Amino acid sequence: MARDPIGTNGRESSTMANIAYIRQMLGELRGVAESEGAEMLCYLIEMAYVEAGDVQSGRRALSLGHGQRNKAPGVPI
Repeated sequence: MARDPIGTNGRESSTMANIAYIRQMLGELRGVAESEGAEMLCYLIEMAYVEAGDVQSGRRALSLGHGQRNKAPGVPI
C-alpha cells in the first residue's frame, strides 16, 4: 500500500488541485505532440500523465526520498 501522498498539513486540497491541473495540461500537451508526430514526446508526456494520476489516486507518493537523494555538485536543482 502506498504512503499518504500529501500528509495532513493543511495543504492537501491545494496540492491535489495543482496535481489535477498538471495532469490536465499534460493531456493537452500530449495532443499537441501527437499532432506533430513527436512519438518520443508523446511517450514521455503519457508517462508523466499516468504518474500524476497515480498521485491523485493515492497509488504513489508525491515524492520518493526527496531529501535523501545525492545532489550533483555545482548543479542547481
